[in-house]
Amino acid sequence: MSDPKAARLAAIRAANAQKKAVAAAPVDTSASQPNSVTNDNAASAAAVTTATIQLVTSTAPAAKVAPAAKVAAATPAPAVSASQVVMLLLAAVGGAFVAAFALPAWLPGLSASLLGTEPKAYWFLARSTAFVAFGLLWLSMALGLLMTNKLARLWPSGPVAFDLHQHASILGLAFGLFHALILLGDRYSNYTLGQILIPFTSTGFEPFWVGLGQVSLYLMGLVGLSFYFRPLIGRQGWRLIHFLSFVIFGLVLSHGIQSGSDSGTVWAQGLYWFSGGSLLFLTIYRVLVSLMKPAPTARPAAVTSRPDPA
Repeated sequence: MSDPKAARLAAIRAANAQKKAVAAAPVDTSASQPNSVTNDNAASAAAVTTATIQLVTSTAPAAKVAPAAKVAAATPAPAVSASQVVMLLLAAVGGAFVAAFALPAWLPGLSASLLGTEPKAYWFLARSTAFVAFGLLWLSMALGLLMTNKLARLWPSGPVAFDLHQHASILGLAFGLFHALILLGDRYSNYTLGQILIPFTSTGFEPFWVGLGQVSLYLMGLVGLSFYFRPLIGRQGWRLIHFLSFVIFGLVLSHGIQSGSDSGTVWAQGLYWFSGGSLLFLTIYRVLVSLMKPAPTARPAAVTSRPDPA
Protein backbone atom coordinates (compact mmCIF):
# COMPACT_ATOMS: atom_id res chain seq x y z
CA MET A 1 0.00 0.00 0.00
CA SER A 2 1.31 3.41 -0.89
CA ASP A 3 2.18 5.94 1.82
CA PRO A 4 -0.70 8.40 1.09
CA LYS A 5 -3.31 5.63 1.23
CA ALA A 6 -1.83 4.20 4.42
CA ALA A 7 -1.92 7.64 6.04
CA ARG A 8 -5.58 8.16 5.09
CA LEU A 9 -6.50 4.73 6.48
CA ALA A 10 -4.67 5.49 9.74
CA ALA A 11 -6.50 8.81 10.02
CA ILE A 12 -9.90 7.13 9.54
CA ARG A 13 -9.12 4.51 12.16
CA ALA A 14 -7.91 7.12 14.62
CA ALA A 15 -11.10 9.14 14.09
CA ASN A 16 -13.30 6.08 14.69
CA ALA A 17 -11.37 5.14 17.81
CA GLN A 18 -11.75 8.66 19.18
CA LYS A 19 -15.49 8.62 18.50
CA LYS A 20 -15.85 5.29 20.34
CA ALA A 21 -13.89 6.63 23.29
CA VAL A 22 -16.10 9.71 23.51
CA ALA A 23 -19.27 7.61 23.26
CA ALA A 24 -18.07 5.22 26.00
CA ALA A 25 -17.11 7.99 28.42
CA PRO A 26 -19.48 8.33 31.46
CA VAL A 27 -21.88 11.20 31.12
CA ASP A 28 -23.15 13.12 34.15
CA THR A 29 -26.96 13.21 33.75
CA SER A 30 -27.50 15.68 36.57
CA ALA A 31 -29.39 18.75 35.61
CA SER A 32 -26.61 21.04 36.79
CA GLN A 33 -24.10 20.12 33.93
CA PRO A 34 -26.02 19.05 30.79
CA ASN A 35 -24.70 21.84 28.61
CA SER A 36 -21.11 21.29 29.70
CA VAL A 37 -21.05 17.60 28.73
CA THR A 38 -22.77 18.27 25.40
CA ASN A 39 -20.31 21.01 24.57
CA ASP A 40 -17.32 18.80 25.45
CA ASN A 41 -18.58 15.99 23.23
CA ALA A 42 -19.24 18.36 20.34
CA ALA A 43 -15.82 19.96 20.72
CA SER A 44 -14.09 16.57 20.73
CA ALA A 45 -15.96 15.41 17.63
CA ALA A 46 -15.20 18.66 15.81
CA ALA A 47 -11.51 18.41 16.68
CA VAL A 48 -11.29 14.82 15.40
CA THR A 49 -13.12 15.73 12.19
CA THR A 50 -10.83 18.72 11.61
CA ALA A 51 -7.69 16.67 12.17
CA THR A 52 -8.93 13.95 9.82
CA ILE A 53 -9.70 16.45 7.06
CA GLN A 54 -6.30 18.11 7.43
CA LEU A 55 -4.44 14.80 7.29
CA VAL A 56 -6.36 13.52 4.29
CA THR A 57 -5.93 16.84 2.51
CA SER A 58 -2.17 16.90 3.15
CA THR A 59 -1.73 13.36 1.83
CA ALA A 60 -4.00 13.79 -1.20
CA PRO A 61 -2.19 13.67 -4.55
CA ALA A 62 -1.53 16.95 -6.32
CA ALA A 63 -3.86 18.01 -9.07
CA LYS A 64 -2.83 16.86 -12.51
CA VAL A 65 -1.49 19.46 -14.92
CA ALA A 66 -2.89 19.51 -18.41
CA PRO A 67 -0.50 18.07 -21.04
CA ALA A 68 -0.67 21.28 -23.09
CA ALA A 69 0.38 23.30 -20.04
CA LYS A 70 3.30 20.94 -19.43
CA VAL A 71 4.51 21.30 -23.03
CA ALA A 72 4.20 25.08 -22.91
CA ALA A 73 6.12 25.24 -19.65
CA ALA A 74 8.85 22.87 -20.89
CA THR A 75 9.41 24.73 -24.16
CA PRO A 76 11.94 27.54 -23.67
CA ALA A 77 11.66 30.76 -25.61
CA PRO A 78 13.84 31.05 -28.73
CA ALA A 79 17.26 32.51 -28.07
CA VAL A 80 17.09 34.27 -31.44
CA SER A 81 13.82 35.82 -32.55
CA ALA A 82 12.35 34.93 -35.94
CA SER A 83 12.83 38.47 -37.22
CA GLN A 84 16.52 38.37 -36.29
CA VAL A 85 16.94 35.07 -38.13
CA VAL A 86 15.33 36.50 -41.27
CA MET A 87 17.53 39.60 -41.13
CA LEU A 88 20.68 37.49 -40.63
CA LEU A 89 19.94 35.24 -43.58
CA LEU A 90 19.04 38.19 -45.79
CA ALA A 91 22.32 39.85 -44.80
CA ALA A 92 24.25 36.72 -45.82
CA VAL A 93 22.47 36.53 -49.17
CA GLY A 94 22.76 40.27 -49.81
CA GLY A 95 26.43 40.34 -48.82
CA ALA A 96 27.25 37.49 -51.18
CA PHE A 97 25.48 39.12 -54.13
CA VAL A 98 27.06 42.51 -53.44
CA ALA A 99 30.54 40.97 -53.22
CA ALA A 100 30.02 38.88 -56.34
CA PHE A 101 28.37 41.44 -58.64
CA ALA A 102 28.09 44.95 -57.24
CA LEU A 103 31.61 45.58 -55.97
CA PRO A 104 33.39 44.69 -59.24
CA ALA A 105 31.00 46.98 -61.14
CA TRP A 106 31.28 49.88 -58.69
CA LEU A 107 35.06 49.69 -58.15
CA PRO A 108 36.97 48.94 -61.35
CA GLY A 109 40.27 48.79 -59.50
CA LEU A 110 38.89 46.20 -57.13
CA SER A 111 37.47 44.35 -60.11
CA ALA A 112 40.92 44.09 -61.65
CA SER A 113 42.23 42.72 -58.37
CA LEU A 114 39.41 40.24 -57.87
CA LEU A 115 39.10 39.17 -61.49
CA GLY A 116 42.71 39.24 -62.61
CA THR A 117 44.68 36.53 -64.32
CA GLU A 118 44.44 34.36 -61.20
CA PRO A 119 41.13 35.25 -59.54
CA LYS A 120 41.40 33.74 -56.07
CA ALA A 121 39.61 36.26 -53.85
CA TYR A 122 36.19 34.62 -54.15
CA TRP A 123 37.73 31.18 -53.76
CA PHE A 124 39.44 32.31 -50.56
CA LEU A 125 36.15 33.72 -49.26
CA ALA A 126 34.36 30.48 -50.06
CA ARG A 127 37.00 28.37 -48.32
CA SER A 128 37.23 30.52 -45.21
CA THR A 129 33.45 30.76 -44.71
CA ALA A 130 33.19 27.01 -45.26
CA PHE A 131 35.45 26.31 -42.29
CA VAL A 132 33.60 28.88 -40.17
CA ALA A 133 30.27 27.20 -41.01
CA PHE A 134 31.77 23.78 -40.23
CA GLY A 135 33.07 24.96 -36.87
CA LEU A 136 29.69 26.46 -35.95
CA LEU A 137 27.93 23.23 -36.94
CA TRP A 138 30.29 21.26 -34.69
CA LEU A 139 29.75 23.71 -31.81
CA SER A 140 25.99 23.52 -32.15
CA MET A 141 25.98 19.72 -32.10
CA ALA A 142 28.45 19.53 -29.21
CA LEU A 143 26.31 21.86 -27.11
CA GLY A 144 23.19 19.89 -27.99
CA LEU A 145 24.81 16.64 -26.86
CA LEU A 146 26.07 18.30 -23.68
CA MET A 147 22.51 19.33 -22.85
CA THR A 148 21.06 15.86 -23.46
CA ASN A 149 23.91 14.28 -21.47
CA LYS A 150 23.24 16.67 -18.55
CA LEU A 151 26.92 17.67 -18.73
CA ALA A 152 25.92 21.24 -19.53
CA ARG A 153 24.84 21.61 -15.88
CA LEU A 154 28.53 21.54 -14.97
CA TRP A 155 29.54 23.99 -17.70
CA PRO A 156 28.38 26.39 -19.08
CA SER A 157 24.93 25.74 -17.45
CA GLY A 158 21.74 24.65 -19.18
CA PRO A 159 20.29 28.05 -20.21
CA VAL A 160 23.63 29.35 -21.50
CA ALA A 161 24.25 26.14 -23.44
CA PHE A 162 20.80 26.36 -25.02
CA ASP A 163 21.32 29.97 -26.13
CA LEU A 164 24.76 29.18 -27.56
CA HIS A 165 23.37 26.08 -29.24
CA GLN A 166 20.72 28.01 -31.14
CA HIS A 167 22.99 30.96 -31.97
CA ALA A 168 25.64 28.61 -33.36
CA SER A 169 23.04 26.76 -35.43
CA ILE A 170 21.65 29.94 -37.03
CA LEU A 171 25.09 31.47 -37.62
CA GLY A 172 26.31 28.22 -39.16
CA LEU A 173 23.39 28.30 -41.57
CA ALA A 174 24.15 31.93 -42.51
CA PHE A 175 27.85 31.25 -43.14
CA GLY A 176 27.00 28.11 -45.13
CA LEU A 177 24.63 30.13 -47.29
CA PHE A 178 27.30 32.78 -47.89
CA HIS A 179 29.85 30.06 -48.68
CA ALA A 180 27.64 28.73 -51.45
CA LEU A 181 26.51 32.03 -52.99
CA ILE A 182 29.94 33.70 -53.00
CA LEU A 183 31.04 31.13 -55.58
CA LEU A 184 28.93 33.05 -58.11
CA GLY A 185 31.78 35.54 -58.28
CA ASP A 186 34.46 32.92 -58.90
CA ARG A 187 35.17 32.84 -62.63
CA TYR A 188 37.23 29.67 -62.36
CA SER A 189 34.40 27.55 -60.93
CA ASN A 190 31.89 29.37 -63.13
CA TYR A 191 28.83 28.22 -61.20
CA THR A 192 25.39 29.48 -62.15
CA LEU A 193 22.70 30.30 -59.61
CA GLY A 194 20.72 27.23 -60.62
CA GLN A 195 23.74 24.95 -60.17
CA ILE A 196 24.29 26.35 -56.68
CA LEU A 197 20.67 26.08 -55.58
CA ILE A 198 19.85 22.68 -57.14
CA PRO A 199 21.95 19.76 -55.81
CA PHE A 200 23.94 17.55 -58.18
CA THR A 201 23.39 19.80 -61.22
CA SER A 202 26.92 21.16 -61.48
CA THR A 203 29.23 19.64 -64.06
CA GLY A 204 32.49 21.05 -62.77
CA PHE A 205 34.70 20.02 -59.89
CA GLU A 206 33.56 16.91 -57.90
CA PRO A 207 29.83 17.25 -58.67
CA PHE A 208 28.76 14.39 -56.37
CA TRP A 209 30.57 15.62 -53.27
CA VAL A 210 29.54 19.20 -54.00
CA GLY A 211 25.96 17.97 -54.26
CA LEU A 212 26.21 16.38 -50.81
CA GLY A 213 27.23 19.75 -49.44
CA GLN A 214 24.21 21.36 -51.09
CA VAL A 215 21.87 18.79 -49.55
CA SER A 216 23.43 19.34 -46.12
CA LEU A 217 22.78 23.09 -46.41
CA TYR A 218 19.06 22.52 -46.95
CA LEU A 219 18.96 20.07 -44.04
CA MET A 220 20.73 22.61 -41.84
CA GLY A 221 17.97 25.08 -42.65
CA LEU A 222 15.32 22.49 -41.77
CA VAL A 223 16.89 21.67 -38.41
CA GLY A 224 17.83 25.23 -37.49
CA LEU A 225 14.40 26.67 -38.27
CA SER A 226 12.41 23.76 -36.83
CA PHE A 227 12.47 25.33 -33.37
CA TYR A 228 10.15 28.09 -34.54
CA PHE A 229 7.61 25.49 -35.71
CA ARG A 230 7.86 23.32 -32.59
CA PRO A 231 4.33 24.18 -31.34
CA LEU A 232 2.96 22.98 -34.70
CA ILE A 233 4.98 19.78 -35.16
CA GLY A 234 5.05 18.75 -31.49
CA ARG A 235 7.93 17.62 -29.32
CA GLN A 236 8.28 14.19 -30.95
CA GLY A 237 8.39 15.64 -34.46
CA TRP A 238 10.91 18.23 -33.36
CA ARG A 239 13.14 15.55 -31.82
CA LEU A 240 12.98 13.42 -34.97
CA ILE A 241 14.03 16.39 -37.11
CA HIS A 242 16.91 17.09 -34.74
CA PHE A 243 18.24 13.56 -35.26
CA LEU A 244 19.05 14.72 -38.80
CA SER A 245 21.93 16.68 -37.28
CA PHE A 246 24.05 13.52 -37.31
CA VAL A 247 23.29 13.03 -41.01
CA ILE A 248 24.13 16.68 -41.68
CA PHE A 249 27.50 16.44 -39.97
CA GLY A 250 28.38 13.31 -41.90
CA LEU A 251 27.43 14.96 -45.21
CA VAL A 252 29.36 18.14 -44.42
CA LEU A 253 32.40 16.19 -43.30
CA SER A 254 32.36 14.10 -46.48
CA HIS A 255 31.85 17.24 -48.58
CA GLY A 256 34.79 18.98 -46.95
CA ILE A 257 37.17 16.03 -47.17
CA GLN A 258 36.40 15.05 -50.75
CA SER A 259 35.83 18.43 -52.40
CA GLY A 260 37.81 20.82 -50.21
CA SER A 261 41.08 22.10 -51.60
CA ASP A 262 42.57 22.26 -48.08
CA SER A 263 41.82 18.64 -47.12
CA GLY A 264 45.44 17.62 -47.62
CA THR A 265 46.81 20.13 -45.10
CA VAL A 266 47.71 19.05 -41.59
CA TRP A 267 45.55 21.66 -39.86
CA ALA A 268 42.44 20.73 -41.88
CA GLN A 269 42.91 17.03 -41.17
CA GLY A 270 43.43 17.80 -37.48
CA LEU A 271 40.21 19.82 -37.45
CA TYR A 272 38.26 17.01 -39.09
CA TRP A 273 39.65 14.37 -36.71
CA PHE A 274 39.04 16.47 -33.61
CA SER A 275 35.49 17.49 -34.52
CA GLY A 276 34.44 14.01 -35.62
CA GLY A 277 36.10 12.26 -32.68
CA SER A 278 34.65 14.60 -30.06
CA LEU A 279 31.11 14.26 -31.40
CA LEU A 280 31.52 10.48 -31.56
CA PHE A 281 32.61 10.43 -27.91
CA LEU A 282 29.68 12.60 -26.80
CA THR A 283 27.24 10.45 -28.79
CA ILE A 284 28.49 7.20 -27.27
CA TYR A 285 28.34 8.75 -23.82
CA ARG A 286 24.76 9.86 -24.50
CA VAL A 287 23.77 6.33 -25.52
CA LEU A 288 25.40 4.80 -22.43
CA VAL A 289 23.65 7.29 -20.13
CA SER A 290 20.27 6.46 -21.65
CA LEU A 291 20.91 2.71 -21.33
CA MET A 292 21.96 2.97 -17.66
CA LYS A 293 19.03 5.17 -16.70
CA PRO A 294 16.80 3.29 -14.20
CA ALA A 295 13.40 2.31 -15.48
CA PRO A 296 10.49 4.33 -14.03
CA THR A 297 8.59 2.54 -11.26
CA ALA A 298 5.01 1.58 -12.01
CA ARG A 299 2.33 3.56 -10.23
CA PRO A 300 0.16 1.59 -7.77
CA ALA A 301 -3.35 0.75 -8.90
CA ALA A 302 -6.02 3.15 -7.72
CA VAL A 303 -8.32 1.96 -4.91
CA THR A 304 -11.91 2.04 -6.11
CA SER A 305 -13.54 1.45 -2.73
CA ARG A 306 -12.81 2.85 0.71
CA PRO A 307 -11.01 0.32 2.94
CA ASP A 308 -12.73 -1.00 6.03
CA PRO A 309 -11.51 1.11 8.95
CA ALA A 310 -12.25 -1.68 11.42
